[in-house]
Amino acid sequence: MKKVTKSRVKERVDLLILNAEELLTLTSGSPEPRTGDQMRELGIIPEGALAVREGRIIATGKTLELTKAFKSENVINARGKIVLPGFVDPHTHLVFAGSCEEEFQRRVEGISCEMQSCVGVWKAIKETRKVSLEKLVDFGLERLDAMLAHGTTTVEAKSGYGLATETELKILEASRRLNHLHSVNVISTFLGAHCVPPEYKGNPAEYVALVVGEMIPTVAERGLAEFCDVSCERDTFNFEQARHVLETGKKYGLKPKIHADKLSPLGGAEIAADVGAVSADHLLFSSIEGIRAMAEKGVVAVLLPAAAFSMINKRYASARLMIENGLPVALGTDCSPRCWMENQQLVVAMACKCMGMTPAEAITAATINAAHAVNRAGEVGSLEVGKKADITVLNVPNHNFLGYRYGVNLVDKVVKNGRVVIDREKQDEPVFRSETE
Repeated sequence: MKKVTKSRVKERVDLLILNAEELLTLTSGSPEPRTGDQMRELGIIPEGALAVREGRIIATGKTLELTKAFKSENVINARGKIVLPGFVDPHTHLVFAGSCEEEFQRRVEGISCEMQSCVGVWKAIKETRKVSLEKLVDFGLERLDAMLAHGTTTVEAKSGYGLATETELKILEASRRLNHLHSVNVISTFLGAHCVPPEYKGNPAEYVALVVGEMIPTVAERGLAEFCDVSCERDTFNFEQARHVLETGKKYGLKPKIHADKLSPLGGAEIAADVGAVSADHLLFSSIEGIRAMAEKGVVAVLLPAAAFSMINKRYASARLMIENGLPVALGTDCSPRCWMENQQLVVAMACKCMGMTPAEAITAATINAAHAVNRAGEVGSLEVGKKADITVLNVPNHNFLGYRYGVNLVDKVVKNGRVVIDREKQDEPVFRSETE
């Protein structure tokens, strides 16, 4: 919190947000992700306010203090509302074509999702291979519009619906363009080893050779991704193959992530700890040994309750066990053809109702811990002096309404880089996209 002086001359700023019932700063004084009881500490300032200049937060505090020190032509009165960091979504497959509604129908009819853990995505893969780069960008813009409207200001975007060099590169190029075209920040992850494509059925080792020998070097050379991900499951890639993909990615400067223990306890959490992954995602079947190993190495657990919900699963990740064992927990939508979800508010509600997280823990998981899961905690995820002014104003009186009230959009306003991009109080069309940011 910036110390406010008693000078009679008020400092002019670009934006003031005043009178928040709760200003959730998520500050902690530590550069590490939140763990244990820290996940319940939201840094709440009642009657809170913040000041913004040139897209950055320059002060937070009580409204009475900030109104004595600052003035602005642009003021948001958040009375009766809460103000928190823009949501960060650390696990999406943002860029894809096609859909999987037939697979959903089969799941509704009781066909085991494990029996068809990759089969259901072939339709989406075929469509993604066929469509143009420009069409993929259009699809991505529509999804980012929906995410922003629900308060998300930063997303991670994985490839993985191409499973061929040309298409994987096309997906990553689309993600790069989306980052320039849309006000939401898009962070790219290469997931060429998502599933074994049909043309390599029965021979995953040969496909892994393509991923490590051709795809990863090309992705790195073109600067198309920051992270390298891999799926480690019985019907995708085994322990050794997953490790090979991640270690090769590290050699080319791609930070490791992993889809782990989604359908069975194959040891994905242990791999994440061994290779020093930034995050491990899904984790429905992770062992206590794997959880403790990840906690020791500081790997962030990205939990995806909407994915389990969409697969009509009775099992969810053991969030309570992870938190009790000191593992930092983040939340993501898993937006994809199989889990078409763009709403982090609903993910927060699912985390509370299906995984036993408190509203405060879930908010922490969808903001600052999610920012740690994509290496952006120095820029976003909390309302601190010097950070980007990525801010969501929700039309609820306190933070416990997240999880309690759901199924509607609680957003009142969204501020991105200090600029109001969503204003539900106005009749004008919201500004979703920016050509300059």
